[in-house]
Amino acid sequence: MKVVGFCGFSGSGKTTLVEQLISRLRLAGQRVSVIKHAHHDFDIDQPGKDSHRHREAGAFEVLIASDRRLARIREYERQADPTVHQLLAEIYEVDWVLVEGFKHADVPKLEVWRAATGKPALYPNDPFVVAVVTDHGDRLPHPTGLPLLDLNDPDAVAAFLLADPARYEYRFPFDGGFAASADADAGRGARPAAERDPAAG
Repeated sequence: MKVVGFCGFSGSGKTTLVEQLISRLRLAGQRVSVIKHAHHDFDIDQPGKDSHRHREAGAFEVLIASDRRLARIREYERQADPTVHQLLAEIYEVDWVLVEGFKHADVPKLEVWRAATGKPALYPNDPFVVAVVTDHGDRLPHPTGLPLLDLNDPDAVAAFLLADPARYEYRFPFDGGFAASADADAGRGARPAAERDPAAG
C-alpha cells in the first residue's frame, strides 16, 4: 500500500487536486482510498435516520451496509485526535491512500502552495515534504531544491507519483505501545498492529 499526504493551508487547492488524482490513478488501474482531516463537529449522519437513532441511544459504533456500500460511524468515548497511522489501521488494503489535511503527519507529503493565499510554506521545516505543487513556482517564499509540480497539471502530479511508487510504500509502525494507544485514543476499534501482515505494507 502506498501512502502520500497533501498538506497546505485552507484555500490552497488540496481537495481539488486530490479529487483529480483519484480519477487519474483509477485510470492507471490503481485502487485508491482517501483519509481526510475534518472539523471536530462534522457529521455524515442525519437526524431521524435509523442509524442516528441508534447513536443517540448510546451505540459505540453503528455499521450501515447494503449491497453497494458500507459506512461505519464511531462515537469516541472521550475526545480524541487519532493519528494518521491509527486511521490507516482502519483502511482496507488498496494500492494508494491519499491523506489530506494532516499537516504534521510523518508520511511522504506533497505540499500544495498557492501564491494568492499569502500563507507561509511548510516545506522549509518539514522533512516529509517530497515535492511542492504550486501555481507560481517563481513566487515561492523560500528557495528549494525540491521538485516543483504545476498545480494546474494534475496529469503531471499523477505521473510524478507513479514514477516512483516504492518511495510511498507504507510500513505500519510496530512500536510496542501503538496498539494500546490506538485502543485508548481512537476508540477500541483500531486493528492491532500485530494482526497486520508486515509484508503487505
